[in-house]
Amino acid sequence: MKTTTTQKLFPVIAIALMVSILASCKKDKKVAPEKVAGKYDNGFFIINEGSYKNASGSISFFDYAKGTITDSIFTKENPGKTFDPNTSELEFGTIYNGKFYLLTKSGGPLVVADATTLKETGRIPAAGTNDYREFIGINSTTGLVSTGDGIYPLNLSSVTLGTKIPNISGEIGDMIKAGNYIFVLSANDGLDILNASDYSVAKNIPGMAVGFAVTPDGSVWVAGNTSLDKINPTNLAVTSVTLPFTVNNTWGFWHPGSITASTKDNTVFLANNDQYNGGKTIYKYIDGNSSTLTSPFITIATGKELYGKGLAYNSTNNQLVVSTVESGFGTHYAVNDLDFYDPNSGALIKDIPFSGYYFPATYVFH
Repeated sequence: MKTTTTQKLFPVIAIALMVSILASCKKDKKVAPEKVAGKYDNGFFIINEGSYKNASGSISFFDYAKGTITDSIFTKENPGKTFDPNTSELEFGTIYNGKFYLLTKSGGPLVVADATTLKETGRIPAAGTNDYREFIGINSTTGLVSTGDGIYPLNLSSVTLGTKIPNISGEIGDMIKAGNYIFVLSANDGLDILNASDYSVAKNIPGMAVGFAVTPDGSVWVAGNTSLDKINPTNLAVTSVTLPFTVNNTWGFWHPGSITASTKDNTVFLANNDQYNGGKTIYKYIDGNSSTLTSPFITIATGKELYGKGLAYNSTNNQLVVSTVESGFGTHYAVNDLDFYDPNSGALIKDIPFSGYYFPATYVFH
């Protein structure tokens, strides 16, 4: 049979076409760009109250790679913007849906910033009637803000407060949402557990003073008097263990509760704070093992004491982060230490001393 030139060249043409098609597919294939790490991704934030009448609150950043603390990062990213007046205290911060919420007490502002860049995106200006405590997100449009007198809904788009939630009054501090409930600490009532659907009170536990921590099993932990309570967020059943000390509240000079939990196991850490001063011991409770409360897990170095929240579990590196100041008043508050402890052994891993009137209130982790 006679073969034409076209027939002879067909295999070559076919291969060429396939190569061309494959090359075209490779060109058309869209490759997702790699996420570029932000300057504040590799570390955590320290929220500082500020020095009364001398300097308003500030935010510091601890860099994991460098092992250093950089202060005043918010004002560096937002020239001309502060948390004034310097008679207010920057007491709380949290990240929710990519936004950084920062709340002050005693007349200061409520500020919202981008969680990656720290560029301000919204603000409720300072006013004498402002007296914020904490923020929690409820959904994509709404959050709740606790204050010196009740709880208010926050519109996340306009950054404006709505009408105060009924049946909740007086100073309200720590809050957390778990399951279909919102747990709130009240100076008047102890622990109020609200239905998330309509904010009605589902349960009250009097006497609770310090919260909240959540363990991997989903349990919510709160402490008061000589009791550490574990609450099931589904049916609100309570299991209590007796503490070897009395838990003091911070009403009137509020800061976030000195309690935290591991994300690896059902373990809770709780500071034994004095009524008007920071504690010098931290207790560890392994769920179901009351013997773990027999003695302090960590004893702060002589001459130092916790300040503000004072402790937090950092899941990124599985460490307990602790803030201390020198015991005493006046210039003693300018002597600071940021400490890192092993949550299993209680051994001190690293101590970073630094100077300045920062008054560290709490921490914010990614």
